[in-house]
Amino acid sequence: MQIAILLYPGFTALDAMGPFEVLGNLPGADTVFVAEQPGTIRNDSGKLAVLADASLAEVGSPDIVVVPGAPDTSGPVKSEAVREWLTAVDRTTTWTTSVCTGSLILAAAGLLTGRRATSHWLYLDELASYGVEPTGERVVTDGKYVTAAGVSSGIDMGLTLAGRIAGDRVAQAIQLLIEYDPQPPYDAGSPEKAPADLVAEWRARRI
Repeated sequence: MQIAILLYPGFTALDAMGPFEVLGNLPGADTVFVAEQPGTIRNDSGKLAVLADASLAEVGSPDIVVVPGAPDTSGPVKSEAVREWLTAVDRTTTWTTSVCTGSLILAAAGLLTGRRATSHWLYLDELASYGVEPTGERVVTDGKYVTAAGVSSGIDMGLTLAGRIAGDRVAQAIQLLIEYDPQPPYDAGSPEKAPADLVAEWRARRI
């Protein structure tokens, strides 16, 4: 079972690494980082470099595709090579997935039209411009398309998918082994829970 995680300059690290850590522990998983060209790809801070093992042309029929997000997705959204690859591999994938604003990349490729999907809360409204029905849920499954909300929700998406693929017990074992037991010191992880002035501040920065 090949799992292809798309990389591009400026991607958000946890968007890719959360699903990598979860899905990579599935029995028979063969995880590959893929980019337009193989080599090191730096994340949005520029401080982390991840090796893309293969080019898009070298990965033609993965079973699962994971598209991480970024603060700025204009690069992959505008990339004809990325759009064509996503459209091509989607014809045979079992699951096509995204984390955070990665859903905007899938939407730009026309893969989410008419479907329900989620994204980071700051970018959620952009989905509608692609003919997608936005929802604030943390993980959304619509057919074979699984989208996750912001950043850390990629772990939840990975576990959701692991359960669908290998069963609850395997997914629970993965959760146990990575000790994913969130107990944050603050309850401010969504715009509904965070202080209103903090939400307003970040919405203003986004404009």
